[in-house]
Amino acid sequence: MSELTHYIDGEHVKGTSGRFADVFNPVQGSVASRVPLAGPEEVTAAVDSAQRAFASWSALNPQRRGRILLKWVDLIGQHRDELATALSNEHGKTFEDAKGDIQRGVEVVEFAAGAPHLLKGEFSHNVSSGVDVHTLRQPLGVVAGITPFNFPAMIPLWKAGIALAAGNAFVLKPSERDPSVPLRLAELAVEAGMPPGTLNVVNGDKEAVDALIEEPRIQAVGFVGSTPIAQAIYSAAASRGKRAQCFGGAKNHMIIMPDADLDQAADALIGAAYGSAGERCMAVSVAVPVGEATAEALRSRLEERIANLRMGPSLDPESDFGPVVTAEAKQRIESYIAAGEQEGAELVVDGRGAQVEGHPQGFWVGATLFDHVTSAMRIYREEIFGPVLTMVRAADYEEALRLPTEHEYGNGVAIFTRDGDTARDFTQRVEVGMVGVNVPIPVPIAYYTFGGWKASVFGDLNQHGTDGLKFYTKTKTVTTRWPSGAKEGASFVMPEGS
Repeated sequence: MSELTHYIDGEHVKGTSGRFADVFNPVQGSVASRVPLAGPEEVTAAVDSAQRAFASWSALNPQRRGRILLKWVDLIGQHRDELATALSNEHGKTFEDAKGDIQRGVEVVEFAAGAPHLLKGEFSHNVSSGVDVHTLRQPLGVVAGITPFNFPAMIPLWKAGIALAAGNAFVLKPSERDPSVPLRLAELAVEAGMPPGTLNVVNGDKEAVDALIEEPRIQAVGFVGSTPIAQAIYSAAASRGKRAQCFGGAKNHMIIMPDADLDQAADALIGAAYGSAGERCMAVSVAVPVGEATAEALRSRLEERIANLRMGPSLDPESDFGPVVTAEAKQRIESYIAAGEQEGAELVVDGRGAQVEGHPQGFWVGATLFDHVTSAMRIYREEIFGPVLTMVRAADYEEALRLPTEHEYGNGVAIFTRDGDTARDFTQRVEVGMVGVNVPIPVPIAYYTFGGWKASVFGDLNQHGTDGLKFYTKTKTVTTRWPSGAKEGASFVMPEGS
């Protein structure tokens, strides 16, 4: 069994805390490696290294930093299959899905390479007699990212790419469930020309997270994970004067209007609900057909498509989706299915007890479908994070609109319709941060920002896009006056812009 490391100051560093976590191959259901869990001393070493690297990295002009980021992108592309294989083996998502995970991260780094333009300040000439004002966007210093298991390439690249482009040094604490890809990304960053220590990777659990939050030299913390932890990290970081950008859970709805193309809607639901075994913060987990006729027609289409889904090994090109990430995840998801039955929802398709030939110990949960779910049920209110789709029937458009608007979470939502007036009204009124019209998973492109509303986010700036640059920089405003030589004497009144 292999033993993984941390990556600090451009080198692989063995763990010294004496604590380790098992990293599983979820297809086999067996331990593939062990990852060290950092203590405060290892976190301090990573921050020491990042602090040293910050001086030289921030001194590079943004264009040179951008060139290094583009070289990093090139190296990631050269090693994409290697990275996707490692990602599939540790996470369980299919090989093609793993490549998409990497690509969506790379797109943000490509955007970040445009930092020379994005970091430009403002200038105002002669705001008062002989007085000019301009602004500078400057890096914060050493910043940290705490990223989840479900996107072990994309989200580290989202956070690190923007932060590094802005001139910060970055300490990454990835999920201990699938750490190999983040470690390899850090290696490739150094190979691309990034100074050692500019991007460090420290593996760990809550002890490492607490150490990062308590470390006074960490200026900002970015997090993606569950809502309770996002809220706790946001509060802890903010109380220590750090910037915090913390993204939590989701319960994404898809509204299906009577005029929608139901075959298109059913195909979209199948992919959005069951892709990556539902382990996506933007997965659609609630289908809301409007009207009984729509509901019955949609249900029959979903049942037909679910029957033809192929759950299988992650690296099998015929697999539609693979296993969930751990045995604990499988147990949690199956407990929600049991709760849905107990609460009176109709279990149309039961994914419990699913097996894949040749892999009896894998962490398999089959595609699951509930109908006649109500807004009072746990399977509607809570994030399941697995291949479970619930149908909540709405009598009319207004009832369908209220469901996502009134839900605790506000990450993503979609509406499928042919009617432009309905779509326009929906996008204006729904209380959710990311909206799709005939698009089931409305993840914005790299140069827009990603982020939800309500209990899905804590902090006032979103990920990537221009919000990302704002989060990882601070604004300095400079007011300049060049005296003409005439003596004016002391002034005791507030200066005015005139």
